Amino acid sequence: MTRPGKKRARAVSGAPGGSRNEEPGEGGADEAVAFIAEQVAALRKLAERHKLDVLHYLLGMTQLEADEHLRLRSKRKLS
Repeated sequence: MTRPGKKRARAVSGAPGGSRNEEPGEGGADEAVAFIAEQVAALRKLAERHKLDVLHYLLGMTQLEADEHLRLRSKRKLS
């Protein structure tokens, strides 16, 4: 539900070749992945606390993927 007078932002589709239009103030992919990893960690704890085993597992996989992405990006930057 949106508030009167406010328009919902439309998702920006990626153009061929991987270029993306980013809103001012948004970080790049690395910042997005770091944010996602941080939020997923909190959600994973919540899922564990409420014994939501499948969600806990899936969020764990998401966290591993985000951490791996950040590890590989930082490794490339060092070379």
